[in-house]
Amino acid sequence: MNQWIRAREVRVVDEEGKQLGIMPLSQALALARERGLDLVEVAPTAQPPVCRIVDYGRLKYEQSKKERLAKKGQHLSQVREVKVRPKIGDHDLEAKLRNARKMLAEGDKIKVIVVFRGREMAHQDRGWVLLQRVGETLKDVAVPDRPPAMEGNTLGVIFAPSKQAREAARAPKKEPAAKPAAKPAEKPVEKTGVIA
Repeated sequence: MNQWIRAREVRVVDEEGKQLGIMPLSQALALARERGLDLVEVAPTAQPPVCRIVDYGRLKYEQSKKERLAKKGQHLSQVREVKVRPKIGDHDLEAKLRNARKMLAEGDKIKVIVVFRGREMAHQDRGWVLLQRVGETLKDVAVPDRPPAMEGNTLGVIFAPSKQAREAARAPKKEPAAKPAAKPAEKPVEKTGVIA
């Protein structure tokens, strides 16, 4: 930008996008100052380098605005953990799986981990059965990303949202139609014959 450009000659493009041709750097800088704008190098590897006469502050603002819009539509998928024990009760497991469904609906992957302690390591088959049960329960909203694996004293499997679940999460949510307001009941008018 401006004084930091090191080329002797540059190809100049004005603020409307019109080519002004190849000129010495000093002449291009003078032209930019005359218009009250900056000379910004947009293609430094070209021969000669391409420079544009623009308002640098406005250019940076528009670039950051485009980046924010691009990020707005993205969802960075996270791997969220759900820890269970091999002796977990039915109701506790259902509560954990409800939370897992919410996480999957948000587009995140979940890692279900069965933690073994002490003598529970002798009964690893209970963990495998538990993970099969979790897989059966979540099969409508998730697919296993990879098969279950033992890692030290834990047995874990990662579930990713299924295609239908991802499409349902992306679809705009419909708001229920507003019910028409009930009209107040009309009171019958009594005719008394008395005029006030």
